[in-house]
Amino acid sequence: MPAPCRLCGQALFPQPLLVQRDMPAAAQGLPTADQLATDRGVTLALHQCSGCGTAQLVTEPVPYWRDVIRAAGISPEMRAYRLDQFGRWLAEHGLQGRKVLEVGCGRGEYLALLREAGADASGIEHLPASVDACRAAGLPVAEGFIDDPETRLADGPFDGFAILNFLEHIPTAHLTLRGIAANLADGATGLVEVPNFDMILTAGLFAEFIPDHLFYFTRQTFTTLLESNGFEVLDCRPEWHDYVLSATVRKRRPLDLAPLAACQAGLKASFDTFLAPFAAGRVAIWGAGHQALALVSLMELAPRIRYVVDSAPFKQGRFTPATHLPIVAPERLADGEVDAVIVLAASYSDEVARILRERHGSRFTVAVLRDNRLETVIAP
Repeated sequence: MPAPCRLCGQALFPQPLLVQRDMPAAAQGLPTADQLATDRGVTLALHQCSGCGTAQLVTEPVPYWRDVIRAAGISPEMRAYRLDQFGRWLAEHGLQGRKVLEVGCGRGEYLALLREAGADASGIEHLPASVDACRAAGLPVAEGFIDDPETRLADGPFDGFAILNFLEHIPTAHLTLRGIAANLADGATGLVEVPNFDMILTAGLFAEFIPDHLFYFTRQTFTTLLESNGFEVLDCRPEWHDYVLSATVRKRRPLDLAPLAACQAGLKASFDTFLAPFAAGRVAIWGAGHQALALVSLMELAPRIRYVVDSAPFKQGRFTPATHLPIVAPERLADGEVDAVIVLAASYSDEVARILRERHGSRFTVAVLRDNRLETVIAP
């Protein structure tokens, strides 16, 4: 059995998707004449995760996987494309003049363009020779690598980031993404790109597999990786002649539950208003479902309530958890102990109110919880 998925830890399907033999052992480090005797091809086995679905090689990473090694230069077409792309991204997300980090900046090929496009851009790069080249060109670069969420960069937090055709090299890509997120300001946006496996499959590019690229992302698996490791995906589309999947992401914020607190305060006021005319212990609640039980606690109802009515025999004779009100059968209402009934029966509330009217007429004031407030439906 192959090792588990590098990204999510679940099992890979045992049968490989593809096996290629006698393949180059690496895309970099071409052998010299005196190395030919020891140079050997390798076998590449591509497997798919049964959990997250990501296709991945089970080979060992190349020794230089932390280093970004690009071609000696970038073509005029690529330069114009990147400058336009970076300019639009910075403008759309208000990043001009803001701190933007390029993760794996190589010798500064794109870092310089990010700065030209208007960002206060800096980089992080693992290969010392590339760091030296960046600094010689006047580009601000830290030497290192973002290994995991504990990694902290001295110049952080950053307002934006870019990691371009590098994530697929990193065996612990999920940890690097979490580490990037840990160095970002709240609401920071990013530009993340990987080779487009959808296009490779559609175009039949069987020669695109190399040991340097451990992962082969479709749009779906790429989005899954990003969303599972600290980001919301704002957009993901093919770019650069469909060879690249380009995702715009935003650091995930915690949900804002302030509206729930406002709803709770409003409903508490509604309960207090309804209960005010009745003496303590002269009101019943109908319904011992989970929402009703929670409301008894959250609305601080127990001192005002005599008992809870529920038609389920297995609940009768028991007590509400935490608040310890007795749960009784509907027949108890005939004993004359209460003057009002609050119906908390969720989707059955209107049916219960109808039953109360049919059995007791207007003997009780009856209120139903509707639209986060109590609505009186029967008045004596």
